[in-house]
Amino acid sequence: MAGQKTTDRRLWWLLGAAALLSLVWLVLTIGLLGATLEADARQTVWGLLGDRLTLIALTWAAGMAAIAYGLKRWFDHWITPSVQLAEEAQVLLRTDVVRELPLKGNVETRVLAGLFNQLVAQREALRTEMDARVQVAAQDIEQEKSRLAALMSELTQSVVVCNLDGRIILYNQRARMQFRALSQAPGVAGGAELMGLGRSIYSVFDRKLVTHALENIQQRMLRGAGQPSAQFVTTTPAGQLLRVQMAPVRPPPVAGADEPSLDLTGFVLMLDNITRDFEAESAKDQVLHTLTERSRAALANMQAALDILDYPDLDAPMRERFLGVIRDETTALSRRIGALEAGSTDSLKTRWPLEDMLGTDLVTAAQKRIETVTTLPASAAELDGALWLKVESFSLLQALVSLTGRLADEFEVRFVQLRLQPAVGSPGKAWLDLIWSGQAMSTETVMSWEMDPMKVGSETVRLTVRDVVERHNGAFWFERERQRHQAFFRFLLPLANPQEPVDAAPLSKNDSRPEYYDFDLFKTTEQTRTLDDRPLTDLVYTVFDTETTGLNPGQGDEIIQIGAARIVNHKLLRQECFEQLVNPQRLIPAASIPIHGIRPDMVMGQPTIDQVLPAFHAFAQDTVLVAHNAAFDMRFLQIKESQAGVVFDHPVLDTLLLSAVIHPNQDSHRLEAIAERFNVTIVGRHTALGDAMVTAEVFLKLIPLLAEKGIHTLGQAREAAKKTYYARIRY
Repeated sequence: MAGQKTTDRRLWWLLGAAALLSLVWLVLTIGLLGATLEADARQTVWGLLGDRLTLIALTWAAGMAAIAYGLKRWFDHWITPSVQLAEEAQVLLRTDVVRELPLKGNVETRVLAGLFNQLVAQREALRTEMDARVQVAAQDIEQEKSRLAALMSELTQSVVVCNLDGRIILYNQRARMQFRALSQAPGVAGGAELMGLGRSIYSVFDRKLVTHALENIQQRMLRGAGQPSAQFVTTTPAGQLLRVQMAPVRPPPVAGADEPSLDLTGFVLMLDNITRDFEAESAKDQVLHTLTERSRAALANMQAALDILDYPDLDAPMRERFLGVIRDETTALSRRIGALEAGSTDSLKTRWPLEDMLGTDLVTAAQKRIETVTTLPASAAELDGALWLKVESFSLLQALVSLTGRLADEFEVRFVQLRLQPAVGSPGKAWLDLIWSGQAMSTETVMSWEMDPMKVGSETVRLTVRDVVERHNGAFWFERERQRHQAFFRFLLPLANPQEPVDAAPLSKNDSRPEYYDFDLFKTTEQTRTLDDRPLTDLVYTVFDTETTGLNPGQGDEIIQIGAARIVNHKLLRQECFEQLVNPQRLIPAASIPIHGIRPDMVMGQPTIDQVLPAFHAFAQDTVLVAHNAAFDMRFLQIKESQAGVVFDHPVLDTLLLSAVIHPNQDSHRLEAIAERFNVTIVGRHTALGDAMVTAEVFLKLIPLLAEKGIHTLGQAREAAKKTYYARIRY
């Protein structure tokens, strides 16, 4: 199918013209002959010819067949080689492919191919010389990159750098390992569906949480902070608890500028998985609760015994009996404490991280959030601008917004005010008040609001107001000011010292190289256009292939392996791959084993397709799918969509069809033939990942050739592919 040779359309046009001309010549000849004859003679001739029209038609057809054969031989010798030479020369011109063009066709075409080969050799010699000069000039840059590599590879903390769209542009090996632990299917994808260049960090973190942290950083930058940062704690979809510290990435300083730019180009996230620490803290809380509750009775018994021992007329046997009670309870209590201590010696105390934040910044952020979510006007009153708070601002703002929303919904409050003052009688604390005017509120209502899950807009949060207060080791209550006809909720919050974080230590020097980075992704900020309107060079691709038990997905054949690689920023990311064997839950035909090399024992114990497809779907999220003869692979995926609970509605490109668009006159569009044309080395043919890698390299070579034909966007590429002959094939 993919090796079928197409016929030059010009040959059909010439054959049609020859047939038409021969028919016209035959008609004219017969007409002229009839014009020279008398009527009787003409009638006689027509009678003779009428009985032999079949012979005339056969003679004409034989002549046309001879003409067709001659034209075909002439095309194969003179026309087709020159057209193929032009297509292959275009590959050498528009890509970095280096190969000798085959010498075929007539003598002139062979000479021309030889001249092309000489020009390519000269170009490669000049390119090699230029590359050597560039390499010498770029040694300083490489040294800086190596230093960055050393820093990233030696860090024991997970580091992820993102652009403002939340796309990952750099990460270290520690982060890769940590994201594997966060994966919901670590045995299938190994975290590959979460971590990767160009992937969105919002698949792990709540977008609103990251936006809030960025707003805090920008406020600190406006105040002139030298090293602003923010931190927060969040839970991942897999149920892990992460502590995250965020720092901004700024553009390089402009020469002659007095002050650094306040713009951001991205942000750095430093991650710590505190799930175990938090569980240890919970265990300690449980230990403390057990110790206090179970010791209460023992202490009561000892206190009662001591009270009785104070009686002066207590006889000796009774005194000894109560002394025995004290000894027994003391021994039991000692044993209990020892057992609890032995069971919790490995626990580490972990507290929710509270960040230092200027109080006025918190109030300003609260005003904006309240007005945005509840549409209720919010103002500030009696603010102490010198107060620094130690708070977890995201959850605290959620509490304020939730309370304001309930005031508006249940008590028809029309506006609120925020007040921040030092707490009278509580050193190291501050009062944050949410003030309103309206009808009275009962204590039961306040307690209910404090214990109910918070609702922020249309979203219900698992935290309660009490959780937020306990997180800050503070207090919360309700008061009324009768003289002003006002009421307020009061938060008691801890104060902090007004200090900014110290400067980071200088970067260490090392010879190791970075593994996972692409700083060109800083430029990727346009997210508003549809994918069909996006240039092919700007898109992110998942290039994949499947190995199957057979060729008939509708008749019970199953996927036994999926392999995929990603293309980000026009680069093939070989280190970010997806490769997974699949248990087909059926026999693998012996005839197919020599093709893909997958034996029945290799798939035993492997996950089934309903486990693998969700992980592959997550790996390919927000990308364009690319495959060779994609209709075949997509049919296998689509049949299993309902079983796996996913839908592959991604845009799809097929390198088979695109090759037919670029090179309509080539003899074959099989993957091996295209790879040979582009001088792509084939490794691991007929393994899913090996074929995916070859397809990815071929696809990268096709993109500039598509641009030569005026095909620049995804939509244009899909439309051009639909018009090819091979697009008619269905599975």
